[in-house]
Amino acid sequence: MKTSATILASLLYAGLALAQTSVPAPDALAQRLAATEKRVADWAELSRYRDDNARLPAPKRGETRVVFIGDSITDFWGRGTGVFFPGKLYVNRGISGQTTPQMLVRFRADVIGLKPRVVVILAGTNDLAGNTGPSTLGMIEDNLASMAELARANGIKVVLASVTPVNNYVDAGMTTGRPPQKIVELNAWIKSYAQRERFVYLDYYDALLDNRHALKKDLSADGLHPNAAGYAVMAPLAQQAIEQALKP
Repeated sequence: MKTSATILASLLYAGLALAQTSVPAPDALAQRLAATEKRVADWAELSRYRDDNARLPAPKRGETRVVFIGDSITDFWGRGTGVFFPGKLYVNRGISGQTTPQMLVRFRADVIGLKPRVVVILAGTNDLAGNTGPSTLGMIEDNLASMAELARANGIKVVLASVTPVNNYVDAGMTTGRPPQKIVELNAWIKSYAQRERFVYLDYYDALLDNRHALKKDLSADGLHPNAAGYAVMAPLAQQAIEQALKP
């Protein structure tokens, strides 16, 4: 049993440790609180595209609408970085930071409701990083399968993209949050599932990989997000996958 002196010493040590911990500035605390309140009020960020979706007319007869759903790698495409399929009726519904459960929640509003002929799903890297809490490969796979099955049930062709590689060339901790072996394992499942269910598998991973099994240094400024050159590699692969999905 601990003596009173031991307990007192423990409390004093804890107090000193707490005192040495830096306290965030009021502005930083306010920003964190605002971000938390926003997340609680609209966890899946259904409000992000609500007005855009309402303004988007139904596709005309003969038009091929394609919706891209994903995280920041989709969100940033053509929005300050790279070019997003000029002249095509392709719709970007990426949201930075999102995980597969968030995309699943908004899938009806941001994909099915837009009546596309094809959906391109690129997701999973933020699940591995734990953006919305711990996530196993099985949980990610279930969410991807649910989105694909929802699309098929609504007559939408499905393209499932591989998770893109990362590197440590800029941020030494990038592969800690997104372990390369986990990416490889998830991509193996995506490929197998797509083949089994007769969806199209879109392999960004191999096209972006260097000889060290990492994201090519010249295709990203931060080791995670493609730069313009990276998107230039991805675009023709996506277009080829879409055309394959549209074949009778």
